[in-house]
Amino acid sequence: MPLIREARPADVPRILALVRDLAHYEKEPDAVEATEADFTHALFPTEGAPTAYGHVAEVDGEMVAMAIWFLTFSTWTGQAGIHLEDLYVAPAQRGSGLGTALLTRLAQVCVERGYRRLEWAVLTWNTPAIEFYDALGAEPMTAWTDYRLDGAALQRVGAH
Repeated sequence: MPLIREARPADVPRILALVRDLAHYEKEPDAVEATEADFTHALFPTEGAPTAYGHVAEVDGEMVAMAIWFLTFSTWTGQAGIHLEDLYVAPAQRGSGLGTALLTRLAQVCVERGYRRLEWAVLTWNTPAIEFYDALGAEPMTAWTDYRLDGAALQRVGAH
């Protein structure tokens, strides 16, 4: 039986390895800049609240899947929600129900804490993920377009 649990500090090296595997899957193998120290600081800060949270799935004592998320806030509902930053299941475990189990646990967190939304983004070419999310009853937010400021553009805008 798989074990779904909250991430612990000792999980950070394996979480980072799964993030690197995800980057390869998403055709961005050199995009991961994060370090173990970055994940430790975000998930398990020595001071203040975490800026990110994680749940992991273990099979036979090996971590084979992860969900990294953070809190959002809706001005329309006046309530918090969860934004799922990354959900990743190792290739050998895909189709085993671990992705569903992790999303189910995050939905339970939402219900337990009174959060109103569980949201995430998916790459438009990732048909297996889209089919998985559709099967769960998730609805694509096609009326919205994601935007991002980073790199030189973020520096330029932030300098004003």
